[in-house]
Amino acid sequence: MRTQDRALARKQLDKRFKKLGNPDLYARPTKGWMRAIREALGMTTAQVASRLGVSQPRVVEIEKAEMTQAITLETLDRAARALDCRLVYAFVPRKPLDELVAERARKLARRRLSATRHSMALEDQSVAGDGDDEQMEQLVRQFIDKAGSKLWEDE
Repeated sequence: MRTQDRALARKQLDKRFKKLGNPDLYARPTKGWMRAIREALGMTTAQVASRLGVSQPRVVEIEKAEMTQAITLETLDRAARALDCRLVYAFVPRKPLDELVAERARKLARRRLSATRHSMALEDQSVAGDGDDEQMEQLVRQFIDKAGSKLWEDE
């Protein structure tokens, strides 16, 4: 994917994430979504089992599996439909994607500048700190514009 395309994709995704609002609003309840909704609707596990076409003990297993995060998306989707709900699945970044990319680029730029300063000092060629901020920002822009997936390679 080209640099401009990646930047546009980040902006579009960030726009969608912003619409989701506060992530605490859709954090999974302690007992799990399935059980919370089932109980709020006043349905028994036997009634949900009938709608799912499984046994009542299987519904209890499904609810436990959701609580322990040992459930498949397919099973969650079937359970959601049995409760007349829709399964919504998303990775929601803790920060805007552009910010994550910029932080990573800044980290790599700092490391690169530090290594350069160190080798120059060893060769007794150290220079004053003038322009450090400018060099840093220039490197950050280079990493963002040209690094692509290399930005995320482990050190």
